[in-house]
Amino acid sequence: MSDPAKVRRHAERVRELVASVVRSQIKDPRLGMITITDARITADLRDATVFYTVLGDAAAQASTAAALESARGMLRSTVGKALGLRHSPTLTFVLDDVQNQVKHIDDLLTAARSADAEVQRLAAGAAYAGDAQPYRVEDEDAPAEGEDAPADDEPRAGDRR
Repeated sequence: MSDPAKVRRHAERVRELVASVVRSQIKDPRLGMITITDARITADLRDATVFYTVLGDAAAQASTAAALESARGMLRSTVGKALGLRHSPTLTFVLDDVQNQVKHIDDLLTAARSADAEVQRLAAGAAYAGDAQPYRVEDEDAPAEGEDAPADDEPRAGDRR
């Protein structure tokens, strides 16, 4: 097993290296407006997953995925030399669809807000089905159930005459 801090450092370094190589060395016209968002590497430092986003439609995403797949060998070679590891990690590219997830969550929040507003609107004109206070409230001076009230001339507990 490898040190988790070392694995995180290597993952960050893989992200930086892939981003710089994509920006400067890959001249594939299929490569769209790409951003390398994250990289994760296994504990044995053999496999790395690189997450990316692409600005554009599904066709731009597909062409960028094809460009990254064709440049995978050159990227792996560059990353392996820069990291100085015994084995160069294999690179897997995964489209990070954060924008779609954000849109889905925003839609869910909007639906929840409208449902809450509807509940508030219905509750504004609502009335209690029974009494406003459904629980019996006993007075402290009133005798408990089953007890007789003391007469005024009888001394109460705690009274001194």
